[in-house]
Amino acid sequence: MQSYNSFKVAQQQMLEAAKLLNLDKATIELLSVPQREYAFTLHVQMDNGKKKIFQAYRIQYNFARGPAKGGIRFHPEETVDTIRALACWMTWKTAVVDLPLGGGKGGVCCDPKSMSERELENLSREYIRAVAPLIGVDRDIPAPDVYTNPQTMSWMMDEYETIINSHQPGAFTDKPQQVGGTEGRRDATARGGVISVREACRVLGFDPTKSYAIQGFGNAGQRAALLHQEMLGGGKLVAVSDSRGAIYNSKGFDPKDLVTFKLKNGSIADYPGGKEIPHSALLELDVEVLYPAALENAITARNARSIKAKIVCELANGPTTPEADIILHKNKVHVIPDILASAGGVTVSYFEMVQDSYSYFWEESQIHKRLDKVLTKAYHTVQEAIKEKKVHPRLAAMVVGVARVAQACKLRGWV
Repeated sequence: MQSYNSFKVAQQQMLEAAKLLNLDKATIELLSVPQREYAFTLHVQMDNGKKKIFQAYRIQYNFARGPAKGGIRFHPEETVDTIRALACWMTWKTAVVDLPLGGGKGGVCCDPKSMSERELENLSREYIRAVAPLIGVDRDIPAPDVYTNPQTMSWMMDEYETIINSHQPGAFTDKPQQVGGTEGRRDATARGGVISVREACRVLGFDPTKSYAIQGFGNAGQRAALLHQEMLGGGKLVAVSDSRGAIYNSKGFDPKDLVTFKLKNGSIADYPGGKEIPHSALLELDVEVLYPAALENAITARNARSIKAKIVCELANGPTTPEADIILHKNKVHVIPDILASAGGVTVSYFEMVQDSYSYFWEESQIHKRLDKVLTKAYHTVQEAIKEKKVHPRLAAMVVGVARVAQACKLRGWV
């Protein structure tokens, strides 16, 4: 039965992997739900002098392989099930790239676009006052996510260090470099995705210098637009979209000019030379590579049969439903699943934690080289699982991730 509840989708994916791995009942029960989840009400001072109440969450899905790791989202449509799903996917993501970390995620139900910078700072600090006893470099390490950024992490880190009266920069990642951040973090998610596309093209014989399209033009989408051409030796960016519109040009856009326009105007909707198209049409374009880089459940059983891209590289979390996965696989669309394609961000976050612990920082070229090694190895590990289990790429990636987490749970004696 088709479901658009993200957590039910995540559970269904895990159960399919568990079945292939012949996991026992106790292990399946343990991996089907978060180990710990917390809900809070935050009371925040607004610019009009009044207090406003916000609902917030922090969920630590599994920490058998290491401390929980995952972002904090500020979004008006945030739900506890979305956070559960994202924390679940983070658990498999860190395992697929073989990092010594678990999975977590947090969120606040708010409309950040309607809030001033001071109000966002107040909200960020209030969130940390609620979760401070639950997080830390050896417990749970937050990072930016939807509508949060390095400045948000700076406020949160400062509030956390004030509370614990200790310098702990590694308790947060994707910080500005002036306060313990790393080189190479801002484009890490997109870079990891493009590395995966490069390996897919090598294995499957696709041509990355042909056309590509990007659904969602936030940080990951913008970086992918630039890095696709830079790292793959070419490519024609024919369509992009953001929350305000979608545009198409068969002759291709200049990615640098398009990113500059987006940063200056806040949207690509009125970009000169772009033909307006429906958001749904972008996903169905006949391109070599499609990068879904927006939110969950973009590709479903309803539109999967219309997807013409040869490679779908998921920079967003959960953009494809399980039913759509099966359809895409039957139609020979090669999906690089989110838990692999978007793992570059958490990989460089891990590098940031390592550097913070030693107070010694690597050059950008070292970050890129280490990231390439991790993602390339992970891509081919998943390819081996595809061949061994004869399943579609997402299920193969889930098998790799779930098997590693299940093994850690057993070694600890939890199941």
